[in-house]
Amino acid sequence: MVIRYERPYSHSAHWARRLASFGLLLFLAAALSHRFGPLTTPHFLLLAGIGTACAFVAVILAVVGFVRLWRVGARGGKAAFVALLLAALPLGVAGHGAQAYLTRPKIYDVTTDPFSSPPWLKVPIANQDFLPRPPVTLQDREIQATAYPGLTGRRYEGALDRVLQGVRKVAAEQGIAFTGESGLENVVADLEDLVVKPDAEKPGGSVVEVVPVPSARPLENGLLPPIGGPNDVLLQGEWRTLVFGFRFDVSIRLREEEETALVDMRAASRYGPHDLGLGAAFAERYLKALDAELLGIAGD
Repeated sequence: MVIRYERPYSHSAHWARRLASFGLLLFLAAALSHRFGPLTTPHFLLLAGIGTACAFVAVILAVVGFVRLWRVGARGGKAAFVALLLAALPLGVAGHGAQAYLTRPKIYDVTTDPFSSPPWLKVPIANQDFLPRPPVTLQDREIQATAYPGLTGRRYEGALDRVLQGVRKVAAEQGIAFTGESGLENVVADLEDLVVKPDAEKPGGSVVEVVPVPSARPLENGLLPPIGGPNDVLLQGEWRTLVFGFRFDVSIRLREEEETALVDMRAASRYGPHDLGLGAAFAERYLKALDAELLGIAGD
């Protein structure tokens, strides 16, 4: 007489594989729709959260399946192992985001000039849905200064047109798409000053017809320069993260001060009250690339 042992069936292990597959597919679909499609960030976070929750439940069920495999030899070890593999991606991304959320300051707008940050040519407006965020306050700027002390403006000992050229080149390399510009006439005026007029070459010609009256700069009076002043060049654009496509609004200000060009930058997440440190990391990366591009004319 042949004795045949019937191995028990682990329903938890097989349900773990189904849930992990659903969670991964939902997470990938949301990520692709957010990166390349019309899905907004709040809805992406909602769908990705549901997919991550399914992956988390799948891990618990997979552990139960392994326990039953160890104790009674229940079938389902392969299904539980596949479930763990499928759940790794959404859980890993969620864990990295949670770590950034807890360790980075809860701000969404960073700037190199906390006292007079570059203004928006057009204030970004986006439907925040269930992610309301408060307005930026002076306390937020103080938190930024403590968390990112190296995020400061740059001064270059070069003509404004040369610095503007470098700003545009680095912006294109970093993926910034400019949507608005202001104050370019200041750069054109600098270029016109270099042109030798015909009257200056004639004998007896007047080299200078109008004598400019020097005026003290705002910094010389101990006052902060006005935001978006008449001598500023402002560039506003958009930037998206490489993998998930989180949207950031960027404002870059160029200002001529005492034969030097001062460059300040502002980066703000379009959605949510927390940028997970992505804005500061991008601004620092951009400014370092700008330093490399304008190497040789950087000032103290």
